[in-house]
Amino acid sequence: MKQLELSPRLALIAGWVPPGAKLADVGTDHAYLPVWLTLHGRVASAIASDLRKGPLERARATGRTYGAEGIDFRLGDGLAFIRPDEADTIVIAGMGGENIAAILAAAPWTADGRHTLLLQPQTRAEELRRFLMDHGYAITREALVCDRGTIYPVMEAGAGEMTLSLGQLWGGAKLLRDPLGDRYIIEKIIRLQGAVAGLNRSAEPADRQKADGLRDILTALLAMREEWRHANCP
Repeated sequence: MKQLELSPRLALIAGWVPPGAKLADVGTDHAYLPVWLTLHGRVASAIASDLRKGPLERARATGRTYGAEGIDFRLGDGLAFIRPDEADTIVIAGMGGENIAAILAAAPWTADGRHTLLLQPQTRAEELRRFLMDHGYAITREALVCDRGTIYPVMEAGAGEMTLSLGQLWGGAKLLRDPLGDRYIIEKIIRLQGAVAGLNRSAEPADRQKADGLRDILTALLAMREEWRHANCP
């Protein structure tokens, strides 16, 4: 039987899954994470769910290929077909931050204090952080991982309260000591500078207003970068 190797992104998430967890992996796609955790005896149970039949078939095939038994494969939208008592650790990874926020919004029981959320947005992480702040969740830890040349944030969250500054919404809630923090912030600054330059070429008043809003974010990110440098550079 061949060995299953996780990508750096999934390996980081796997390391954060508490031993003996009742896992639900939402948007599981190939189910590499629940299969790996099951094979290594790290979880008490695992649900692998996906919205579409194709990915769920791929997930089942992964389970068969590596001989992982006992995984509950489910077709369904987000957490709609998962009961609160069936999982204590919920992974939602590999989709946009706004999609992750929508899944959580449709399952308010995830903020009941009995569930650990492991979230990995591919894009729009700032929208996810804002949603968590506004809806009774707190980020307990956050880390960056480089996978195939792209930096991704991974967040652990649960019930709680938090207040994030504009810089933290865009540059990370808990990334002040992260080795990749500087690169993550610089990449955001470069993208936003490009967007501002584009909006400045427009004659539309709404675009000028949008550019002003982005400049506020840029100022906050530049301050975040200085904070990171003070914390990490002797």
